Amino acid sequence: MVTALLSCSDEVIEPLQKDEAYHVESPSGFPKMIFDMAGNPVTVNGVALGKKLFYEGRLSRNNTISCGFCHIQEYAFTHHGHNVSHGIDDRLGIRNAPAIQNMAFLKNYTWDGVSHNLDERSLVPITTDFEMDSSLPEAAGKLNADAKYKQMFKAAFGDGNVTGERILKAISQFMVTLVSAGSKYDQYKNGQVAFTNEETQGMNLFQQKCASCHSGELFTDESFRNTGMYYNAQFDDRGRYRVTLDWNDNMKFRVPSLRNVEYTAPYMHDGRFYTLDAVMNFYSDQVENSPNLDPQLKQNGHIGISMNTHEKQLIIAFLKTLSDKNFISNPKFAE
Repeated sequence: MVTALLSCSDEVIEPLQKDEAYHVESPSGFPKMIFDMAGNPVTVNGVALGKKLFYEGRLSRNNTISCGFCHIQEYAFTHHGHNVSHGIDDRLGIRNAPAIQNMAFLKNYTWDGVSHNLDERSLVPITTDFEMDSSLPEAAGKLNADAKYKQMFKAAFGDGNVTGERILKAISQFMVTLVSAGSKYDQYKNGQVAFTNEETQGMNLFQQKCASCHSGELFTDESFRNTGMYYNAQFDDRGRYRVTLDWNDNMKFRVPSLRNVEYTAPYMHDGRFYTLDAVMNFYSDQVENSPNLDPQLKQNGHIGISMNTHEKQLIIAFLKTLSDKNFISNPKFAE
């Protein structure tokens, strides 16, 4: 029954008559879950509703843009091929759409850290003029006119009243289930597979040169750092400074997770690099010095990270072990 519930959003969905708690995976070694399960209990019916809403174009002003439009599963829920998000009427955003995986374990979710409550996160894309350009009352009004949705809201929340708060909570319930912890790296950690010599060397180099920021099992310390990228006047984005208005935060962006990084090109907050090779070359040779450049990038008289060509390829070999093929092809996440 659960399988039918989580199938294609276009099918007739029969919610469970008695809702059940949804078991959210908490992989070994992951940090403590941050998501507030008490404030928004994750249930089977809630997740099914959230999934349908995630792929629902009617959340946008002209019924064309859904969350899934920019967060595409086969690319670890990023907007592949676009350096920044493309929204309604083909309007451009200012940032690269981030991966939405393992969000239940993260403290914040955006490049500048302005969002740290998953139950409120979807409000921004729904209402922003260059994304969905709608409002919660407008979206709720459309869904209230749909008998199938009223049935699903009743199954998830106890009655058929469609509200903006419930829309947001259901979407976040679905996003909480997007757990990626089945990569070759995870299998290696569990003693199930062995690394090649190149992957082992790459892991050792990564720990020496990259893990001070991309740390832990999520491969991010969730800090905000100036990594020496030039200011892009086209998007006028100064990162954390937009939130704090503290010039010490100029050009500081949140350290992204590197899980599934093989699938999430282009890279950086504005998608300026289209390959991992370009990212490696930037960190070795193109980092711009500035007063608040991260100290990790100006050590021993060198600006950037000291790496030769061979070392870069070894690190990339390790990064590809973070690819979770089952996650990007899991049918229970698909539209």
